[in-house]
Amino acid sequence: MSSLWRSVRPRHLFSDLERRGMFEDTLVVLATEFGRTPVINANEGRDHPPQAFNCMLAGGGIKGSQVLGKTDERGSKILDGKVRVEDFNATIGYALGLPLDQVLYSPSARPFTMADKGKPLVELFG
Repeated sequence: MSSLWRSVRPRHLFSDLERRGMFEDTLVVLATEFGRTPVINANEGRDHPPQAFNCMLAGGGIKGSQVLGKTDERGSKILDGKVRVEDFNATIGYALGLPLDQVLYSPSARPFTMADKGKPLVELFG
């Protein structure tokens, strides 16, 4: 192990944010573009079910220790609590205090809203 690595010692992000008094004002978002099944396939990999995947929100007013939704045992089908991408985006915007209905314009002048008609999951906040 190099001396640089020993001297830096990475910290746990959440603990560091809490210690600095920044956790409630910082929204941490972890999201992927697709899920992974728990079963190894014939190619010694995992399949990519795009209809079911995990995302995480922490800090920024989110109540901790919550789980929304449920998949089947293979992690490929949503059984309960489906959250649309638009609703996830709206939740992020809501946490940041952004105006969700404000019409914005792309560089090509195409109008859009940040959450594309999504509704924030306000039940996540405490």
